Amino acid sequence: MWIKKQIPNCITLLNLFCGCIAVIFAVQGALELAALFVMLGIGFDFFDGFAARILNAQSEIGLQLDSLADMVTSGLVPGIVMFQLLSQVFGNPFYVTSASWGSDQIIANMDVSYLSLLGLLVTLASAYRLAKFNIDTRQTTSFIGLPTPANTLLIISLPLILKFQQEPWIVAIVLNKWFLILLTLMSCYLLNAEIPLFSLKFKSWGFRENKVRYSFLLLTVVLIVLLKFIAIPVVILLYILMSLVFRDNK
Repeated sequence: MWIKKQIPNCITLLNLFCGCIAVIFAVQGALELAALFVMLGIGFDFFDGFAARILNAQSEIGLQLDSLADMVTSGLVPGIVMFQLLSQVFGNPFYVTSASWGSDQIIANMDVSYLSLLGLLVTLASAYRLAKFNIDTRQTTSFIGLPTPANTLLIISLPLILKFQQEPWIVAIVLNKWFLILLTLMSCYLLNAEIPLFSLKFKSWGFRENKVRYSFLLLTVVLIVLLKFIAIPVVILLYILMSLVFRDNK
């Protein structure tokens, strides 16, 4: 019985493990690899709750552990990624390589623009959102404000777009300093805004009571096939719009 109750917690720890690896890659400037491990972590984040419901193993420690893991995978990592993107834009990229792990070398490489530190506002807003979520009884079956995993997917999509969809107009937009600053501020706002958003947790599999969720998932698949990584920010926008339009049908 004890082992069964620990299975969801072990899955949560895998989320944290992936987040820790993502932090290492993000600090080194390997943003695509950081994005890969973030996606793995978010996958574990989804399945730990699913496992807890299936095994009837929900616990208070599981709730707290989930938020702590999310703070790394979906809080710290996106802040570092945005910091790195802003550092590139302002001409002072910061990378820690295997040859510069000494404190003297790291400090020497810290010639970054102070504006790049705006990216870390994402981490601060994520921490506040997670703390608020743990004590907000209104968010048991739906969300108020953008969930941290969704916000993280939005941000980590940027280096993936730059890497795999290098259209000149796309690169010009993504690496525009005003776009990144505005996205950072918008991200912080959406995380803590009083905007009701539907959850993708299914209580049953019937279409009528889950038509918004099924429609969203179908549109997500279509957009990913058509747009590839550009689909990720489009899907996040679609998620917000559908939540507002079908507020009474969730």
